[in-house]
Amino acid sequence: MAKIRVRFAPSPTGPMHIGGARSALFNWLFARRYGGEFIVRIEDTDLERSTPEYEEQILATLNWLGLDWDEGIGVGGDHGPYRQKERLQIYHPYTQKLLETGQAYHCYCSEEELEAERQALIAKGQSPRYLGKCRNLSGKEKEERLALTDKPVVRFRVPEGRPVVVDDLIRGLVEFESDGIGDYVIVKSDGIPVYNFAVVLDDALMGITHVLRGEEHLSNTPRQLLLYEALNFPVPKFAHISLILGEDRSKMSKRHGSTSVEQYRQEGYLPEALTNFLALLGWSPEGEEEIFSISELVARFSLERVAKSPAVFNLEKLKWMNFHYLKGMSLEQLTACCIPYLLKAGLLDEGETTERLDWLQQVIATARDGLHYLAEVPALVKVFFGETVELSEDDDEAKDVLALESSPAVMRKFREKALEMEDWSGEEVRQILKELGKELNVKGKALFMTVRVAVSGQSQGRDLIAILTLLGPTVVAQRLEESLRRFPKR
Repeated sequence: MAKIRVRFAPSPTGPMHIGGARSALFNWLFARRYGGEFIVRIEDTDLERSTPEYEEQILATLNWLGLDWDEGIGVGGDHGPYRQKERLQIYHPYTQKLLETGQAYHCYCSEEELEAERQALIAKGQSPRYLGKCRNLSGKEKEERLALTDKPVVRFRVPEGRPVVVDDLIRGLVEFESDGIGDYVIVKSDGIPVYNFAVVLDDALMGITHVLRGEEHLSNTPRQLLLYEALNFPVPKFAHISLILGEDRSKMSKRHGSTSVEQYRQEGYLPEALTNFLALLGWSPEGEEEIFSISELVARFSLERVAKSPAVFNLEKLKWMNFHYLKGMSLEQLTACCIPYLLKAGLLDEGETTERLDWLQQVIATARDGLHYLAEVPALVKVFFGETVELSEDDDEAKDVLALESSPAVMRKFREKALEMEDWSGEEVRQILKELGKELNVKGKALFMTVRVAVSGQSQGRDLIAILTLLGPTVVAQRLEESLRRFPKR
């Protein structure tokens, strides 16, 4: 059997979509599982929308996900170049061959003519397609049409009255009727091949053996099979992966969460979590296990367990999975990952990251049990930064606590004891609270909640002893003084 060669060929017209990343991952896993080769090339013939910046971002995303490639952009190989706009001279002879054999022809129809034809078919309840107006023009008719436009397109002459069968590795045999396709454009008026033509040439000339891609491309496949046949190219095996839907079973959009991988990266999802999550969108391993390392995914992946039915993007499951991977980090690793988010939020200065590293690690330790993605860090640990207290307008319980008869005395006395302390360990802080409760004859909510709200501004949050210990007696005293001034008994 020939060595497996698969490819990922994104268009650099935007950031990497979740669906694109899933397709890249499945191709990569398939290649690695069976000792094949993974090729990355760029489909940039959409000249208006393609940009080098998006290409760079897509390649960076693949690298971030750990999907290295054996051939293609930045790596090289024997089948380059690997950008379509650099391959135009390669495509031209195949266009000429189809024209010379009568399997393609020039079409001179204007946009207005095509739109009128389209609307007429829709009005009859038929699928829009080209009806072949320029299919059999005489030499004189071509001259007359050429006088109207000197930039015709090239259309492929679709054989009439025959089935076109896609033998799909996931969906089985899928049959299309050629009469429902219509003669389609393969080269635009500017001389640039359209997707269906260029992709066939690229896959054939690069020796691609398996085409794994999204289900939305299934309708393109009969057009491509006809081109393989016309050009006498060996046909690769096709496998169309199910769509990704939102939890409401509609097409995934921004209302279901971010649709680009870059956004999840910026929010602090780990690449290990995202690849694990994406692998389970449409593929299911044996057993109930859901956490897999990349090497385990490679060892288990097979197309036989890729589902036909749509996959549902569950953001809560992604959060849970990322939480698992964050929990598996050492405290040192997690702190290093969190620091950029604290800097961006203005909670830290660059110089403090080294000077206060031990303290920062203790702060991050208080948050790790509630941390699902790194962008949550500033909100979870904000209480440990600054000398003032911000009381939430929505926290009625905090306001009620500060209005208790005993609260001013609790705040004053605790402030006095904090300033007197030489040792400020967790055990000592607990002892202070115990003594304060006896001295003022307060307990429970009136004691602990009062101190919590006065020092943190929150009725709930991080562990109280951890807050007090990590803030230190000076900052605790300053916050208590601030709370006494700003929140007198009502």
